[in-house]
Amino acid sequence: MLKLGDRAPAFSLPDQTGSMHSLSDERGHFVLVYFYPKDDTPGCTVEACSMRDNFPKFKTLNITVFGISVDSVKSHAKFVDKFDLPFTLLADEEKEVVNAYGVWGKKKFMGREYMGTARTSFLVDPDGKIVKIYESVKPAAHAEEVLEDIKNLSK
Repeated sequence: MLKLGDRAPAFSLPDQTGSMHSLSDERGHFVLVYFYPKDDTPGCTVEACSMRDNFPKFKTLNITVFGISVDSVKSHAKFVDKFDLPFTLLADEEKEVVNAYGVWGKKKFMGREYMGTARTSFLVDPDGKIVKIYESVKPAAHAEEVLEDIKNLSK
C-alpha cells in the first residue's frame, strides 16, 4: 500500500484521444491522480462533473488532473464528449496502474462481490511524491476538498 511521502508510481497511458501521457512529464507542479470505477455511472459522473465545474481553479493553480479507470479509450471519449470534460482521462485497460497504486481489488455492491477500482485519489507534489491520499472519496465534494488541501500545502 502506498503511503504519504512515497514516490508516486510512474505510468504512461493513453487518453481519450489515444495520445500518451506520463506522470513524469508533469514534474514541476502538482498532479491529482484520481481513480474511479467506471465511465458514465452515477457516482463517477458526479465526480467528473464536479472536477469539470472546478477545473478553472485547478488550471489557475497549475494542477494537472488525470482521471484513471480501466475503461477503454473509446469509452473515455464518449464520457468526455457527453459531459464536456476539460481534463484528461487515462485508459488503464491492462490494469497495471490501478495495481501499482493499490486501488484494484474486491468490492461489494448489493451483496455481490466483484473485482473493481476503488474510488481513491493521490495528490502528487512537484517532485513526484505523494502528499495526500484520498480514500472513500465523496464524489460531489472531492474537487473542492483537493483545492482546499492545495491551498494549505502552498502556504
